[in-house]
Amino acid sequence: MLMPVQSDIHQDINEPEYITQGFITFLRKMGVEVPISASITFFQSLAYVTITNRDDVYWAGRSTLVRSPEDIPAYDDAFHAFWEDYIVLGEEKTQTIKEMTLAIDNDNYENDDLTDTSQEGELIPLKYSRSEILRKKDFANYNDDELSEAYELMKSIRLIGSTQKSRRVSSVARHNKTPDLRGIIRASFRTAGEPIERYFMQKNDKARRIVFLLDVSGSMEVYARALLRFIQAAIISRRRVEAFTIGTRLTRVTHELSNRDLDKAMHITSESITDWSGGTRLGETIGEFLNLWGQRGMARGATVVILSDGWDRGKSEVMDEQMARLKRISHNIIWINPLKVSPGYEPLAQGMAAALPYIDEFIEGHSLESLIELAEILTE
Repeated sequence: MLMPVQSDIHQDINEPEYITQGFITFLRKMGVEVPISASITFFQSLAYVTITNRDDVYWAGRSTLVRSPEDIPAYDDAFHAFWEDYIVLGEEKTQTIKEMTLAIDNDNYENDDLTDTSQEGELIPLKYSRSEILRKKDFANYNDDELSEAYELMKSIRLIGSTQKSRRVSSVARHNKTPDLRGIIRASFRTAGEPIERYFMQKNDKARRIVFLLDVSGSMEVYARALLRFIQAAIISRRRVEAFTIGTRLTRVTHELSNRDLDKAMHITSESITDWSGGTRLGETIGEFLNLWGQRGMARGATVVILSDGWDRGKSEVMDEQMARLKRISHNIIWINPLKVSPGYEPLAQGMAAALPYIDEFIEGHSLESLIELAEILTE
């Protein structure tokens, strides 16, 4: 028996990511297993098709969300119910219509709207993962509320980082090539002066310093506001983290960002950065960092993370020289470029092209997911 079932999709929710997540949730309720990776691929594929063309959307979903031939009938039913307002149940067609309300669970709406028992028909709430959407969303498209939500997620990213040998040593009983004479003599006092117990020296491990150099020029403004929050979260959660902004001048902002109150930290930092949304002289400001801080010890053996799109108004020879200096004294250099996610991107900007030979890791920096990738690289 064929039974067309009308669905009432919440008309106020018209964001593509909400509709996409609602469809995936509905598909799971229909018995189709959809992993998170497949839902992300489906959402990305919609950027290459016309979303108003149902055939394009159908095949985009079928090729990314359906994992076995047995799921095709359930997918077809779910697609028609969600996108075409009816579903086929059985083999014969009747005029019986069952009302079904598909309500997308959104924080902007009161719970009473979703649980109104006065509504006729069946109510199926569709939930979406806010954090899953924010993980993939470009920082340039964030609004203020999403920035606040993203900050809470940033604080959960643990920048453990690698370790390095410290100058401090400790006495251990395990045999090595460096005897601890002081410990041996001290222990001999308990055995009438006979050095029976042997001790050895071992260097302690310490967390490797991480130095952030954030480009705050005009071309990076939309990303700098999010990346600055990420750096603040790293400073308050981990020891041995330094932060500088680079543009037309170098500004150390470690102390300003160490305030645990985000609003206060952002306010104090904004007052100290005088070249926000200005020009860019990457080579000269990196050279200034090396002269004032880097060569004196801050960059020696450290992991240096440069967050920039690579646009530089200075001379490429200066950039090449300063990056070579930085490479010689640092442990490794990670360059985060938000433009790298763009299809067909090539590092052709003057500063980016000059810096590329000295970079150990070159990753995207446009989303929370790219920052999670950074945390994984730092732990290696």
